Amino acid sequence: MENVPRPAEELAVLDGELARIDARRAQLLARRSYLLTMLTPVAAPGPLRPGPPVPVRVPETSPPSVQNVLLALGGVLLTVAAIAFTVVSWGPMGTGGRSIVLGTVTLAALAAPAALLRRGLTSTAEAVGALALVLTVLDAYALYRVALPETDPLGYTATACAVLAALWAGYGLLLDRLRAPLPAAVLTAQLPLSLWALAVGAGQLTLGWALLATAVADIALVLRAKPVPARSIAGVTAWVTGGWALLIACGLSVTAGTVPDAARPGLLLAAGAAVGLWVAVRVPAVAFAAALVAGLAAITATGGLLRPAVPIGWAVVGYLVCGAALLTTVRAPLPVLAVRGLCAAAGVSVAGAVLWALPATAVTLLGPMSWADRVWSGAPGGAREALGTDPGWSAMTTTPLVLLIAAALLVAAYGRLPASSGPAALSGATALGWAAVLILPAALDLGYAAAVAIHLALTAGALTLGVYGRRVASGVWSPVSTTAMVCALVGAADVALPALATETATLITLGVLLALLCGGAVALNTAVTAATFAARPFQALLACAAVGAAVALLCAFCASAGLPRETIAPVVVAVPAAAALLGARLRRHPVALPVELTASGAGLLAVALASGHPETVALVLALCGVVAAGTALRPERRPAAGYLAAALFVLATWVRLYASDVATPEAYTLPVTALALVVGVLRRRGDPEASSWTAYGPGLAATLLPSLVAAWGDTHWLRPLALGVAALAVTLVGARLRLQALLVLGGTVLALDTLHELAPYVVQVVGALPRWLPPALAGLLLLAVGATYERRLHDARRLRESLGRMR
Repeated sequence: MENVPRPAEELAVLDGELARIDARRAQLLARRSYLLTMLTPVAAPGPLRPGPPVPVRVPETSPPSVQNVLLALGGVLLTVAAIAFTVVSWGPMGTGGRSIVLGTVTLAALAAPAALLRRGLTSTAEAVGALALVLTVLDAYALYRVALPETDPLGYTATACAVLAALWAGYGLLLDRLRAPLPAAVLTAQLPLSLWALAVGAGQLTLGWALLATAVADIALVLRAKPVPARSIAGVTAWVTGGWALLIACGLSVTAGTVPDAARPGLLLAAGAAVGLWVAVRVPAVAFAAALVAGLAAITATGGLLRPAVPIGWAVVGYLVCGAALLTTVRAPLPVLAVRGLCAAAGVSVAGAVLWALPATAVTLLGPMSWADRVWSGAPGGAREALGTDPGWSAMTTTPLVLLIAAALLVAAYGRLPASSGPAALSGATALGWAAVLILPAALDLGYAAAVAIHLALTAGALTLGVYGRRVASGVWSPVSTTAMVCALVGAADVALPALATETATLITLGVLLALLCGGAVALNTAVTAATFAARPFQALLACAAVGAAVALLCAFCASAGLPRETIAPVVVAVPAAAALLGARLRRHPVALPVELTASGAGLLAVALASGHPETVALVLALCGVVAAGTALRPERRPAAGYLAAALFVLATWVRLYASDVATPEAYTLPVTALALVVGVLRRRGDPEASSWTAYGPGLAATLLPSLVAAWGDTHWLRPLALGVAALAVTLVGARLRLQALLVLGGTVLALDTLHELAPYVVQVVGALPRWLPPALAGLLLLAVGATYERRLHDARRLRESLGRMR
């Protein structure tokens, strides 16, 4: 075997890699020597000589990090001490003394960072400055406890937060090298307005205005302030406070009972939308997110005005129309990201409306399954009764309108989307339009016949779009066609179930579906080119669905004619026969095999219909065997179909013998076996490579297996003895001629026959043994097998190889 690459080429590659590794190693050693000379003092100048490596101890921590840890711990300890002094331990001192001590310490802490910064002790100044901020909070607390104990706590807290924020801001601007005061001032400034609103007992709407005002102040700080930490924190707090305000207003708008009640939070939402849009124009970094929030706020504000005045279904339409109005901003003189954010808000409104329509869609698709056990029980009173479940249709009558508006918006957006997203938009529009028409009969509570007719027409339209909706010029199968095909197949299954309510509806619906599916498969076959390989699976699905419709229609016709189940069973076999003839006509067409496999399921249905009548079962099995034998005449189906035909004929024979109460099956099976063995011998002479299973397997099985079944129920000794002798002879012949079929069949039948004869004695012996002995023997057997596991595997492998070498 020739290696890839060749040995000489691989050797050259390895030599090159080793050379590069050696060069890199030399470079690293030179660099290491240089670093050692930098870290190790040299006693005297002279040439460098290689020596043993000198271990260098790397410090675990750097001096700055140690300093920061010490300063942080010191600041924390001082803060804890100050809190304890203020809250717990300063009781024995008078009011003046307490104020003087705390004030003096605070002033000293506020003044110390300036001196420390002049000396270059920045870290120490940061720690003392942070301590000073904590002390000012303690001063405010002490002032409340000593001088203003009767003041409203919320009002005092709001005032104290405002004063502290102003104080810390001035302090941070004065000592601009300190990093803590300005961020602390920004965080503290978020509280005063909200706390004042709560202090005066204002409602949620006033609190929302206070939060929005705070967010506006944060935005102004972001645009005007110079220190980066303060601007970053203000940006975060602006999103938090503004978002909280809009959530409060959104909740009030959605739950408002009247239009005036909805107008007040709507005004807050409009103000928030204006602020968001202004931010989107002025701050490009957050333009998309700000425009998205602004668009959602505007939709909620305008739609909230309509919600109290109309039913919930029309309120959803109102929100959807408000979202669609945002799409007009595409031509507005706004930044690109802002326009995209507004369009995204419109998309969110569309998605929300579609989610609202999902329950009605699910009920329409899944509700008809209840008719599977109520076949021909009578026509329901209307489309809603046919579904069997009410998702609240009184509130969801506008569901088709919502879906159609959403589909129209996707179609309108197609021209402005990127080329990669356009087909997805059209696919979504196709699915939404199909769902709208699907729900329409139940939403309008139309009659049963009208609902079935509309669903059939919808299936026909989706199928037509799926076949002819591709781009013919390029020969590429479009996503719209894929979506339409899926909708057509789902719609076909959905309309077939409620049609089971009446006999007439069943026959007409199944007939129309059969025509549509066959026509779609044929039209798709003529329209498909070599480039549109994606259409092949749908063509196969349509053909398989047509087979299923044909089986259902045939059964419906037979039931309508009053035929019993066992009489319908042989008629159903006509479907596999027709599929076999069609497969012979299609040959190696990709649709041929799926159609034949689907039609074979009709054979199983026929057997199920004939169950309880052995004579009919035998007839059905024989007819299926004839179909399989005819299929085996085709070279591409010969092996599998031939085996299946033989198995079906043998099984039909056994069932027929059972149905005729034949006590001696050998009288009927031995002639067949003799004839089959003669045919097998002739087959082996003409084709020495033929398998023994093909030549002798069916003939031997025709007698051995029925005789084995009869022997297990026979109380006499003659049949088991004769069967055992015959099986032993077949086994010996198979071992002598090295024929796998004879060896396996004969050995299996001999073993089972022997087990049947010895079973009573084994039961007697086991019953006489102590209860503990069988588990003990089983344990010893497992130990022995485990101890010789590899040897047993080797023996089993040799046996398998010996069987594999046989014919």
